[in-house]
Amino acid sequence: MTNTPFDPRHRSRTLMDGPGRAAARSYFYSVGLTEPDMRKPLVMVAHEWIGTMPCNFSQRALAQRVMDGIRAAGGTPMEVNTISISDGISMGTEGMKASLISREVIADSIELCGIGYSFDAAVILVGCDKTIPAGAMAALRLNIPSLVLYSGSIAPGQWEGHDVTIQDVFEGVGQHAAGNLSDERLTALEMAACPGAGACGAQYTANTMATVLEFMGLSPMGTATVGATDPRKDDVGIRTGELLMDLLRRGVRPRDIVTRQSLENGIICAASTGGSTNVVLHLLAIAREAGVALDIDDFDTISERTPLIGDLRPGGRYVALDMDRAGGTPLLAKRLLEAGKLHGDVMTVTGRTIEQEAADAVEAPGQEVILPVDKALKPTGGLVILKGNLAPDGCVIKVAGHERMEHRGPARVFEREEDAFAAVAARQIHQGDVVVIRNEGPVGGPGMREMLGVTAALVGEGLGESVALITDGRFSGATRGLMAGHVAPEAAVGGPIAAVREGDIISFDIPNRRLDVEISAEELAARLAAWTTPEPRYASGVFAKYARHVSSAAEGAVTR
Repeated sequence: MTNTPFDPRHRSRTLMDGPGRAAARSYFYSVGLTEPDMRKPLVMVAHEWIGTMPCNFSQRALAQRVMDGIRAAGGTPMEVNTISISDGISMGTEGMKASLISREVIADSIELCGIGYSFDAAVILVGCDKTIPAGAMAALRLNIPSLVLYSGSIAPGQWEGHDVTIQDVFEGVGQHAAGNLSDERLTALEMAACPGAGACGAQYTANTMATVLEFMGLSPMGTATVGATDPRKDDVGIRTGELLMDLLRRGVRPRDIVTRQSLENGIICAASTGGSTNVVLHLLAIAREAGVALDIDDFDTISERTPLIGDLRPGGRYVALDMDRAGGTPLLAKRLLEAGKLHGDVMTVTGRTIEQEAADAVEAPGQEVILPVDKALKPTGGLVILKGNLAPDGCVIKVAGHERMEHRGPARVFEREEDAFAAVAARQIHQGDVVVIRNEGPVGGPGMREMLGVTAALVGEGLGESVALITDGRFSGATRGLMAGHVAPEAAVGGPIAAVREGDIISFDIPNRRLDVEISAEELAARLAAWTTPEPRYASGVFAKYARHVSSAAEGAVTR
């Protein structure tokens, strides 16, 4: 029995070929395709360019370079555009509720175009936070030869003689509220922090997820850390287009690559670099699309055996482009492989394994961004899952960058983020408090807002090491401090966080993985029995539709 070669036009033949498809071909002539173009594989080049933010602002130009590579390698590329919501711009407003919802909309729209135009293969350009998991989810749904390319990080700004990122601006707001930063200096900081195109410039959610996809094999190793405005990015785009055509001819599909081991590599990447807690939501969602079993507890188990070796902001010293200069993801993989901490035989879109890709790593002399395992910043990674009577289904906390392992204090309860921020700005939160922000979960928000405005303001006021926070919402990858997010079940569906009252004592016990309110089981049950379901915040439209169909954060907040 012989293997049949993979047909590079395995889907577009039904769209393009034969007399019955004359009308379709006529339409394609109108947008500039030629007859030879229509006899080649049809390749979707999808992106989320939008004129509202820096994160994806370079994608239209990068898409052209990808398309050049596809044409040179014998394909016919076609550009597809969808939306993106900036977490940083919408932070602290009602608009932030659109962010996580956009992950589903982006994945849905790329999937729809992939099917609607019978594309044979796809390159999916991604940038801002939710676009990255959305791109992976769409690729897995379509399961045509595909790869994901990150359009790149923003360069750091320069302010008062040092590198700054958007994290510094958010924390500057807290410093300003505390009287420690003048109007003039805050204005100068905000004008300097974001000097051009690119996604947030440290190991926040975008860079976390971009590097995670390389460790999973869905993105070419070494492409993510090349900055958005780096001249090398054009060459990355061309080579990615050429690689996609090679991937198509080999007939390798996303579900061939995304396995349990590749997902574990993704978690290891995030844990070893102090990455964003949002990786939990997003990898659970990606695993579901791949049909691979992954549980919230797996993140704790894997992080516990993964050393923290990336000295990256927000917990460390360096920004994303420093990682690129140090040696990038190949060097990180090499370090982890040397210590036996990574699955080296995971296959990537290049046709080479992670181990083979890491063998090409080039380390910058004297770099201190990516450390050897024997000089790890911490022996275990940054992702921790807590459970307890406040989070029976789990919550997520990041311990990279600080040493506080326990906290016990009175609850300060807020029903929405704006009220909590107002209390912080008014200096009404004090040392030892536990800020509780509820009804901000996937259903209750709806959309599970990030709380960077609140957490950064606490840090800016000097309370980052003395106050804790819990929420059924999310945190930005730039968040630091003792902050527990994704509390599940959420308040809007009757989770225990709905029963917390002002002044209740809440305890964090990270070594024992516990988050508890110090009341009896009987009292907690009585309070929940008296609880009533709140009115939905949206009765119609996309927000209402999302709230009706979204799953728990412990399941990745996917729509069902």
